[in-house]
Amino acid sequence: MTDTLARPPFDPELEAALALVGDQIPPTLTAEMIPLMRQMPMAGQDEIFQLLAERGFVWRDVTIPGHDAGDIVVSVIEKDGRTGTGPGFFHTHGGGMILGNRWLGVTGFLDWAERFNGVIVTVEYRLAPEFPDPYPVEDCYAALKWTAEHTDDLGIDPSRILIGGGSAGGGLAAGTALLARDRSGPGLIGQLLIYPMLDDRDETVSTRQIDGVGVWDRGSNMTGWTALLGDRRGKEDVSIYAAPARATDLSGLPPAFIDCGSAEVFRDEDVAYASKLWEAGVQAELHVWAGGFHAFDGFAPHAAVSQAMLAARDNWVNRLLG
Repeated sequence: MTDTLARPPFDPELEAALALVGDQIPPTLTAEMIPLMRQMPMAGQDEIFQLLAERGFVWRDVTIPGHDAGDIVVSVIEKDGRTGTGPGFFHTHGGGMILGNRWLGVTGFLDWAERFNGVIVTVEYRLAPEFPDPYPVEDCYAALKWTAEHTDDLGIDPSRILIGGGSAGGGLAAGTALLARDRSGPGLIGQLLIYPMLDDRDETVSTRQIDGVGVWDRGSNMTGWTALLGDRRGKEDVSIYAAPARATDLSGLPPAFIDCGSAEVFRDEDVAYASKLWEAGVQAELHVWAGGFHAFDGFAPHAAVSQAMLAARDNWVNRLLG
């Protein structure tokens, strides 16, 4: 017996891509798979460095104090020879709280850094289960504070810092934005929440629809949240900064952009978060892309629905910063 529910069909172009993805990444990740998955070149780091160089970007690593005074690294990325000031793009990477590094997903911010004369700061927060909650979100907040405290050196306009990330990075961006609100800064101009991982409670319809299929299914999600929260997963004692879906008051947050696929595990929690933002009087823009599995734009960037997703994000950032 299974309690898996019928799900929306995958977009035909994405379904073809998913067949290839399935040869490399199983739908369900277990705790035992974490060490092996970390050895895979998820971020394609050499290719990212090559792309940065080809596009005329330079980068430097800085070691800063993270949560509990432990050292973490941030990378500062900007165009070679850049002068003046521009917006800051603070990036929190994905990987289910258990995988990935600061380079994962960062290339999605290059066009905006180039267009607006901006600077990207991407943080190497520490991963669960070795560093459980609150390490990941507190490391992100520490790095955001560092960024805001060094805006003069970095050439960042302190009134134009945009936080953003995908998947777990989207959840961490939302949690860090809540911390910034509740600790009276740093100020943020917006939060870009790309198919964000927000809710540890495993109670939505979409989590029961995406089980054993797609990318980052229900089982993978439970693996990630268990690594982060341990026995607290799904129980009362979970902070809103670890699982922003638990927040009951979203007032005072910066404008948000949220997107997701209709056939992914995060769909219902992402829609609910947008609704909560609207209820609190916060500006939010929500896009649910028909037939999309988790992170489909990364696995099938040339699909028509991926192009539409990327264009919608670009349009929002242009309106926010233009």
